[in-house]
Amino acid sequence: MARRAVDNSDLHRWRSLNSIDVLIVLADYAKRDLTFVPRNAPHTTRWHAMLGDLHFELLCTGPKFWDTRSNKGGGGAVDLAMHLLNVDFKQATRTLRDRGL
Repeated sequence: MARRAVDNSDLHRWRSLNSIDVLIVLADYAKRDLTFVPRNAPHTTRWHAMLGDLHFELLCTGPKFWDTRSNKGGGGAVDLAMHLLNVDFKQATRTLRDRGL
């Protein structure tokens, strides 16, 4: 089965997706922490998520995310998929397509 190459329109769309929307699709469980009050960016929200046995605490602002436990972050759906699923670029893009993103 031939794999479809990632084109610029896919990358552009994935870079602009809201990290919360991507998190909800990828995670087994995701819940917003309603007690969180952002210090700098007023639109930042904190989320607790699980993928299998892994637990994450993420700060999300638009397409950007920051994992407070591993002190790593990024921007866009590909970065978030690579981080949460611990996969490379090809597997992340395959997963995003498979999940309809």
